[in-house]
Amino acid sequence: MATRKEVARMAGVSEATVSRVLNGVGPIKEETRKRVLEAAEALDYQLNAVAASFARGRSGNIGVVLPHVPKVHLFSTYYFAEILSGIGEAVRSGEGGGLLLLYRNPGEAFDYVSLFRTQRVDACLILGATSAEPERESIARLADADAPFCVVDQRFDEHPGIPAVVADHVGGSYAATRHLLDRGCRRIGFLNGSAQYSNSLDRLHGYRKALREAGIDDEEAAPVFEGNYSRKSGYAAAPSVFREMDRLDAMLCANDRMAIGLIQGLRELGCAFPGRLPIVGYDNSDAAALFDPPLTTVEVPFFEMGKLAARKLLDRLSGGGRDGEVFRETLPTRLVVRKSCQSGEEIERT
Repeated sequence: MATRKEVARMAGVSEATVSRVLNGVGPIKEETRKRVLEAAEALDYQLNAVAASFARGRSGNIGVVLPHVPKVHLFSTYYFAEILSGIGEAVRSGEGGGLLLLYRNPGEAFDYVSLFRTQRVDACLILGATSAEPERESIARLADADAPFCVVDQRFDEHPGIPAVVADHVGGSYAATRHLLDRGCRRIGFLNGSAQYSNSLDRLHGYRKALREAGIDDEEAAPVFEGNYSRKSGYAAAPSVFREMDRLDAMLCANDRMAIGLIQGLRELGCAFPGRLPIVGYDNSDAAALFDPPLTTVEVPFFEMGKLAARKLLDRLSGGGRDGEVFRETLPTRLVVRKSCQSGEEIERT
């Protein structure tokens, strides 16, 4: 079956122009329209049903698809709450419309395309996506359908047609590890999240990059532990970390919730914190500043990520943006230094 890209190539126009001609949207020069129609006929191109339904009408809704995780209150977690707040701010300050919240089962296929075919949403934001094959294939089908959507904080580099807004997690974990190295720590352990998230892989990449630059190879490096970004998983990792204490100068955790859980578990095992083991968190959640002692952490602009992702889709719906543009935006992160990396003597002096 011919693709829209092949029609565009034969007609000598952009894919967006092909879409507008076949859907009858917007002013098009007659010469251009004729070339596109002739190319479509020659290639036996079938008009995409999703694109056609989108051109015919609007629902007024922006869909936000979240993972359903039993016993986890997503809206109370800093990560989802901040991204959703950013999305809501963009929609509120934009052209109006509503948000339609939908749930999917993590790791399973989800029929995103049907949301557009049935005109339930005009655009779609996907949060908490993983690289599990059924999820990846579902999102790839959405990209192939040329529907307005965006994945937040997850990259699918193997599919260039998937738009995304992410944070610079390589730079964030690099800065955190570099900070510990500059304080004289060399055996820096890492409590990371699942490798099914691209941001976990990016954090690991930044961590290892800083170690390599300091002349620390993989054999010399401290252990890497895995959690699931929950406080409970940080607490559960404490015995494993405690057994490796002789090999550790410090710990980097991939989010603040795991860092706090780890500290609580280590304290129960008799580890003096932070004097014995400096720990750095990640996200700069509200809990990081309120914890005792306050966590050194990496600030991630989750609110701005949600706002930018929604704004990009609203721009597309209003006819803005460049023809055929697939946006991929990366927002900067920032290290926030607090007392959790200080020695007992340093804390007493402050």
